[in-house]
Amino acid sequence: MNHNPQAQRPESAAEDKIRRLTRRSFAVGGVASLLGLGGWYWLRSRSQDAGIPWPLRRVLDFNARLAQGYFKETRLAPTFPLERARVPRVNGEIGLDEVFDSARWKLRVETPVRQAAREFSLDKIKALPRVEMVTELKCIEGWSDVVYWAGARFADFITEYRLGARSGEAPDLGRRPADLFDYVQLETPGGGYYVGLDMASALHPQTLLCYEMNGQPLSPAHGAPLRLVITVKYGIKNIKRISTLRFLDQRPADYWAERGYDWYSGH
Repeated sequence: MNHNPQAQRPESAAEDKIRRLTRRSFAVGGVASLLGLGGWYWLRSRSQDAGIPWPLRRVLDFNARLAQGYFKETRLAPTFPLERARVPRVNGEIGLDEVFDSARWKLRVETPVRQAAREFSLDKIKALPRVEMVTELKCIEGWSDVVYWAGARFADFITEYRLGARSGEAPDLGRRPADLFDYVQLETPGGGYYVGLDMASALHPQTLLCYEMNGQPLSPAHGAPLRLVITVKYGIKNIKRISTLRFLDQRPADYWAERGYDWYSGH
């Protein structure tokens, strides 16, 4: 029998090894935490660029360039079987709390080259070719819902009513692209919420002026009587209850871009 007091039992050796690993893990974790904390303080101390520290703004600008790089008019968002459609969660009520009379609603359209704004009733928009699609509404927070939408293509709206072109003629992206204004801005009644879009995205064939969801007229919480559905952008660009639409040559203000998000917001 071995009576050597220096000899360790197997379980004692294992416990000693665990203690060494635990101390090492604690040291490594402590260093990593200090580095992370230091990085966070460094980031917060950087100068601001459009509402956020400039390193974060550079990342968002890089993401925007990527999204713009793979954007194509012919690149369509996936569509889904109708049975997959559901009512999306009510997310975003900014701009919907204004006193609103749906019976008197009209869409006001403004351009820099005309003195008088034009107004369009919902019937004028419903007179355009009806488009139905079952697509995914993607939130920038990470969730998504498949929804059955119906409405008129934005491109059909501006073509039929001769909007969006400096000449006042029907827009022709193929033959006269320079005649188009560069940007579109949409806002809710009272201007509480507003989004800016590049014209190419607005003219995408899956961008709708939407008046129905899942076979029913839009509810007030989901943007009645008219909202935007734009499949190439995150939900923050899918503005509810559109009241005013403007064509511009300068990049317009955007509610969430002013609060630190990516202006382009493509995916």
